Amino acid sequence: MKIKSYAAMQAGEALQPYEYDPGPLDAEDVEVEVDYCGVCHSDLSMIDNEWGGSTYPLIAGHEVIGRIVALGDSAQNKGLSLGQRVGIGWTAKSCQHCDACINGEQVNCENNKVSTINNHGGFASRLRANWQWAIPLPENLDAATAGPLLCGGITVFKPLLMHNITATSRVGVIGIGGLGHMAIKLLRALGAEVTAFSSSPSKTDTIKQMGADYVVNSRDPEALKKLAGQFDLIISTVAVDLDWQPYFQALAAKGKFHTVGAVMKPFEVQAFNLIVGDRAVTGSSTGSPGQLRSLLKLASRTDIAPTVEYFPMSKINDALDHLRAGKAHYRIVLKADF
Repeated sequence: MKIKSYAAMQAGEALQPYEYDPGPLDAEDVEVEVDYCGVCHSDLSMIDNEWGGSTYPLIAGHEVIGRIVALGDSAQNKGLSLGQRVGIGWTAKSCQHCDACINGEQVNCENNKVSTINNHGGFASRLRANWQWAIPLPENLDAATAGPLLCGGITVFKPLLMHNITATSRVGVIGIGGLGHMAIKLLRALGAEVTAFSSSPSKTDTIKQMGADYVVNSRDPEALKKLAGQFDLIISTVAVDLDWQPYFQALAAKGKFHTVGAVMKPFEVQAFNLIVGDRAVTGSSTGSPGQLRSLLKLASRTDIAPTVEYFPMSKINDALDHLRAGKAHYRIVLKADF
């Protein structure tokens, strides 16, 4: 049976209806019927070949919520079942036997790791992934809003795990958009003190309603200077170059500046900003299957949901234009309507 999708045929072009034959189901794979799929800036980057390496036709979409409709021979008896609701994020395949995979760092697989987009993504009626990357959805987690947790959510959750953030931590978040608003909600659930750095003071009330304790105007140099030496962790979610020095100086002893935003210009940091106080600049990508499961369990227990707006899948080009224009209300989710 052919899979229906919306594909980019060339870089930057509008997506077109496209059908493909997926061939026999690999032994390690599951096939999932798509119910919802989030739209992420990474989808645009891949569609437009901003990072290089995109191949066409390209089917983007990597924040998928759907139901298992087929299990490969080796995916049997792995805790998954037909009809089960699962999520699939950025990664579709990993080798399962390299040192990284054996150590639970499958996202850093050293052999033949494949992204969901390069494996034919979720802007489609169905998609496939290795069984371990099909993440079971807790029963009381809202399927309609859960998709963005599988990429944007895990992207900001992983730094909290890496840096051992607890209820006593003081954390800053730069950029309160699709990623940053989820970081605030997760930090609030963990009980940390949260400071949001935003270039839009008009958002202050909304940002505080999400869970931020303080909102600082990121365009006010004097306000930034007053925060010197305060933060255990600052997460930057922005993909544009800023004056980073005030943020490095805002770190407490042993504080970490952690970027998840794909800033293309190299960071400039004075050595003494790191040497004095044993500070560090770090980064991360998405998470392992275990980390994804932990995130969904936390979201289920604490009622965390991304703020989303919906488009039918058939209006996917309208959704992409909405995102390109900067009009997205935090995250966009597509409802399958094939």
